[in-house]
Amino acid sequence: MTVISNGTNLINNGALDSAIPTGKMTLIKTLTASGSANLSFVDGASSVVFDGTYDSYVFKFINMHPASDTSFVFQTSTNGGSSYGVTATTTIFRAYHIENGAEALFGYQTSYDLAQSTSDVTLAYTNSSDADNGCCGVLNFFSPNSSTFVKNFTSDISTMRNASPDASIRNLGAGYFNTTSTINAIQFKMASGNIDSGVIKLYGIGG
Repeated sequence: MTVISNGTNLINNGALDSAIPTGKMTLIKTLTASGSANLSFVDGASSVVFDGTYDSYVFKFINMHPASDTSFVFQTSTNGGSSYGVTATTTIFRAYHIENGAEALFGYQTSYDLAQSTSDVTLAYTNSSDADNGCCGVLNFFSPNSSTFVKNFTSDISTMRNASPDASIRNLGAGYFNTTSTINAIQFKMASGNIDSGVIKLYGIGG
């Protein structure tokens, strides 16, 4: 089959023209934690790409298990990971439902948001260290090397509450790092203690 637009072959016998962006996800790097203080992705190091090659980036978190009950957090760097702490403004919502059905809540969490702060950004809070728990979800990060715009992100994380009885928690976050400098490194960790285990996958989108 051939598809032609304005005299240009877009598809020829089922093959897309190489100039047409497909928006597909490309796996860039996988990091695995094992009693790790943090997991860091630095552009240009260890085959990591985190620059203008792709329009946006997606991090997938798979069973991020803390060594002790704590929050799962991240921060960014403009100097290749020499330091982390770019000024950010963020917001986070939660929805949770207890296993016994006694309570189901949704609300804005003022104690976990940031207002022009260099502190760590919360992805999942009250993250349980129970042996069968690990928070999972995604972080979408947009145009880290833009010299015009601040650096926006959104996150969506599922975890188990570190209280009895257990509860399912969905953490919905968003925000921006208030800089037009290139962000070229990003670091994930627990607010206290190590990452006992877990996998983070970095993907590039479009480009």
